[in-house]
Amino acid sequence: MAIFKTNIPSKLPNAKTTIFTTVGNLARKHKAIDLSQGFPNFEADKKLMGLVSDAMLHGHNQYAAMQGYYGLREIIAEKIEKLHNRSYNPEKEITVTVGATQAIFTAITAFVHPGDEVIVLKPAYDCYEPAIEVNGGVTVPVQLKGKDYHVDWEEFRTKITPKTRMVVINTPHNPSGRIFSKTDMLQLQETLRDTNIILVSDEVYEHIVFDGKEHESASRLDDLASRSFVCASFGKTFHVTGWKMGYCAAPAELMHEFRKTHQFAVFCVDHPVQRAMAEYLKNEAHYLELKDFYQQKRDYFLSRLAGSKFKFTPSQGTYFQLLDYTGITNEPDEVLARRLIVDYKLASIAISSFNLNNRDDKVLRFCFAKTEDTLEKATEILRRVQ
Repeated sequence: MAIFKTNIPSKLPNAKTTIFTTVGNLARKHKAIDLSQGFPNFEADKKLMGLVSDAMLHGHNQYAAMQGYYGLREIIAEKIEKLHNRSYNPEKEITVTVGATQAIFTAITAFVHPGDEVIVLKPAYDCYEPAIEVNGGVTVPVQLKGKDYHVDWEEFRTKITPKTRMVVINTPHNPSGRIFSKTDMLQLQETLRDTNIILVSDEVYEHIVFDGKEHESASRLDDLASRSFVCASFGKTFHVTGWKMGYCAAPAELMHEFRKTHQFAVFCVDHPVQRAMAEYLKNEAHYLELKDFYQQKRDYFLSRLAGSKFKFTPSQGTYFQLLDYTGITNEPDEVLARRLIVDYKLASIAISSFNLNNRDDKVLRFCFAKTEDTLEKATEILRRVQ
């Protein structure tokens, strides 16, 4: 019997196993404490889990509406209007998605044609560029500058060409923990104002912003909002990353095209979880108090690094913290990250793989969305690293 062998070229010839999978596998092999991947190691609110069970027991186990359960879309619209003073029509301008990653992929797929250019700020989360490439687009990277990972807006403007179809931003920013200021968002708005460029704004850490700062959503500014897909994640917000539940908000004209792709990719999203989220969101404290919850974890993590040789600037947002190790070694970040796992039993993420040309800033990323016991053990290890 003949065995089929394909000579069809890969649409993602440069795609490799993600660094998160590679590091996760190595951490498990060496039984290391895992502060590499961005997920909590504590349970979600039992009330939320109870609401999912109730929804299942009350028969909400068949397909939801393609756009998402209307009650959930309605309360998402109310939340956005309260926080950012932007009104989205729940019927035409909000879609519930399989996490923010699907929202981002769908927005790119709906609008990027072969040869279109998409500007991506580096270091960048690893789902953006494959989505661009598989749709025939061309990634145009712009490296964030300095130890604070700020945008050089003059350089950014030089990257815009007649072929630029889209820009992808992420604030609060993974992996740096930096948030875009209002000045940054105004600069972006002015740069895009007289163009037909679409903005995809990855705002999955929207409720995790520290030290009294505010999350500056793309939805806050009129011109940006008119061209933006704002993508968000309930998984990140409510400690349920495995539920893969998010949403996307955009003007009706853009959302109409988005839904054409969405309906044939996933059609709809987990129905009982949508019902539960709609009920859970009625209590605003469930998301408004998140910043204090995670700031306490950030501060605990950093306070316990006293006496170590690591240097840091406290993260402005997300649940990630970068640690500068130049006081310890000049090793490449990937070498040190591996040594930490093998010799010290602690996993982190090397940032160079997310930078343009693998720029090595001699920093590692640690996730502090962990129990106090885990953070205590991790910082005891970090104080011993040499």
